Amino acid sequence: MRRIPSFGAPSALPNRPESFLSATATKPKLTIRMCEPRGFCAGVDRAIQIVVLALKKYGAPVYVRHEIVHNRYVVEGLRSKGAVFVEELDSVPDDGQPVVFSAHGVPKSVPAAAEARELLYLDATCPLVSKVHKQAMRHTRLGRHVLLIGHRGHPEVIGTMGQLPEGSVTLIETEDDAAAYVPVDPAALGFVTQTTLSVDDTAGIVAALQARFPDMRAPSSESICYATTNRQDAVKAAAPGADLFLIVGAPNSSNSRRLVEVAERSGAMQGALVEGPQDLPWDCVKPGGVVAMSAGASAPEILVDAIVDSFRDRYDVTIELVRTAEENENFPVMRSLRQTPLTPVDMAFVNGQG
Repeated sequence: MRRIPSFGAPSALPNRPESFLSATATKPKLTIRMCEPRGFCAGVDRAIQIVVLALKKYGAPVYVRHEIVHNRYVVEGLRSKGAVFVEELDSVPDDGQPVVFSAHGVPKSVPAAAEARELLYLDATCPLVSKVHKQAMRHTRLGRHVLLIGHRGHPEVIGTMGQLPEGSVTLIETEDDAAAYVPVDPAALGFVTQTTLSVDDTAGIVAALQARFPDMRAPSSESICYATTNRQDAVKAAAPGADLFLIVGAPNSSNSRRLVEVAERSGAMQGALVEGPQDLPWDCVKPGGVVAMSAGASAPEILVDAIVDSFRDRYDVTIELVRTAEENENFPVMRSLRQTPLTPVDMAFVNGQG
C-alpha cells in the first residue's frame, strides 16, 4: 500500500507567477540523495492494515498490545481511529473487542493468556519474525542450545526467547559476549538473530562464535530480514560524499538506529535520526551540499514527503534516486479480515492521498 514517489530531473514550472520564479531562483541549491528501498516493509504494512481492518470490522475500540510498530506518528494515527494501546493484557477489559499483538512478536505465554480469558486476538507478528521463532524452536527440537544474537529488552528478542523453554536460550549482544560465553556442550549449539540488526555487526559476532564453536549450526535461512538488508545496502551506496544523512524513524526503532550507524560508517560526514520535519538539523545543512535520506522499515512515506517539502521551502532541490533493490513482497492479513475492504482512504494517514 505504500506510495513510492517517482523522482527525476526537476520539471519546468509553467504558468507560475513571475514572483514565484524569482523567489525560486534566489534559493540556494541542495541535492537530496534519496534511497530506495526505504520506509515500510511488507511486515509493517501488514500489521498496520490489521489494526485498520479490525477497526472497520469490529468498531472501536481495538486494543493493541505494545506499539504495533515502532513509530509514534503511526501509533497516534491509529489511536485517532480508535485503537487503544496497552502494555499487557491485564489492561484489556472483557468487553468482546479484539486485541492485536504487535509486529515484533510475543512470547507463547501471551496468546495462552488471551485464550484462557477467551479474548478475541489477532496476531500481527511479522511472518519473518515468526520464521525466526520456528528456526529457534527447530534448534531446540534437535537438542541444541540456542544463541540469540540481538538487543536485550527489544520486544522482538523478548518474543523469540519466549518461544523456548526456560534455560534453553542465551542472548548474545556483542563480540565480547561471544568471547565470554561458556556453553555446557560446545557441539550442541545453534544460533538465530533478531531480524533488524546491523548486517556487518552481526557478521562479526557470528564469525567470533564460529571461531570458538565450529560445530555451531546456523539457521536454515538468513534471520536478518530482507528489508533490513536492503535498506542498509541502499544507505551504504548513498553515503559516500553525503554531508548529512537523514534517517526517518523513531528513537526506539532498532532498524532505524542501525541505518544511522551504517550511514556514518559508509562515508557520510554526519548521520541523524529524525521523526519528522520538526527535527531537521538545519544548522548541519550546507547550501550547495548533499543530503542523503532513507527511512526505517516502520516510518511512513508521508513523513519523507513532508521533510522533502520542508527542504523545498528553503532550497532549490534536486532529487537523486539511489536504488539498490526492488521490493514486491506482500504479506496478506489473516483470513478473518480478508473480506473487509481496505481502501486508499483507509491508509491515507500513512501513505498520503497518492
